[in-house]
Amino acid sequence: MSETANVSDIHQAALQRLRFERAMGVEFVPRVTMAPLAAVRQVAPQSVRIPEASAEPAKQPAGSANGTSEPLDRATRWQALEARALACTRCVLHKGRHHVVFGTGNREAKLVFVGEGPGQDEDLQGIPFVGRAGQLLNKIIAAMKLAREEVYICNVVKCRPPDNRTPLPDEVAACWPFLEEQLELVAPKAIVALGSPASKALLRTTQGIMSLRGKWFSYRGIPVMPTYHPAFLLRQYTEENRRAVWDDMKKVVEKIKEGQ
Repeated sequence: MSETANVSDIHQAALQRLRFERAMGVEFVPRVTMAPLAAVRQVAPQSVRIPEASAEPAKQPAGSANGTSEPLDRATRWQALEARALACTRCVLHKGRHHVVFGTGNREAKLVFVGEGPGQDEDLQGIPFVGRAGQLLNKIIAAMKLAREEVYICNVVKCRPPDNRTPLPDEVAACWPFLEEQLELVAPKAIVALGSPASKALLRTTQGIMSLRGKWFSYRGIPVMPTYHPAFLLRQYTEENRRAVWDDMKKVVEKIKEGQ
C-alpha cells in the first residue's frame, strides 16, 4: 500500500472521529503539533517493540480493586472472599459437597463462634450450625443474652467432610486463608472455639479440648475461649459438661463487655 493511501486513510479516520466528537457535544478539540511523517520514519523501527496482547488479564496488586495500591473497602473484601470460597476446589472435600458453608451472622460482631466443619444439614442448606448442634448453640447464645444475628458463626473448613469425620490437616490448611480473612474482617472482641479441631487450628496446638477449655488464649491479639462443641454436649449431656460450657460462656460475656 502506498504512503498516499495511508495518509488518505488517516485523514478519513480523523474526519470520522471529529464527526463523532461533534455528535457527542464536543465543540473544541485542542490543536496538537505533530512531527512530519518523514521525520517519524527516521526513528529506527528496531528500537521500538509493541508488546503482544496477553491471553490472561494483568494481575492486580493484592488488596486493590482496580490495579491501584488503594485498599479495598470491607464490603468489597467480603464479597471477593465469599466468591473465592464458593468457587474453591483446593482440597478433595469440594467433590462431595452440596454447598460451601461460608459463614453467617453479623460481620461486625463482637463475638465469633468457630466450629470444625459443616454437617449434613449445613451442607444441604449452606448455613453453619442449623442441625441439632446448631439448635443447641442457639440456646447457648440466647442464654448469653444475645441473638444469633448479633454474633458471627463459621467453621474451620467450609465443605462437609465425609461422614462428618474430623477435617484432615491438608483440608484445614487449604481452607485456612478463608477463616483467617473472616476473622480479620470481623475483628471481634472474642472468639469461642467450639471443640478440639477448631481450638487446635486457631491456637496452633496439639493439646486436646479437655486441657484447653475454660482458659483464655490468644489468636493474633484476640482472646480465644475453647469450649466443648455442641455436638459433644448432645452425646454427653451431663450436668457437669453443661455447667462447664456455661462457666466458659459467662467468661466470654464478661470479656466482650470490657471497654463498653
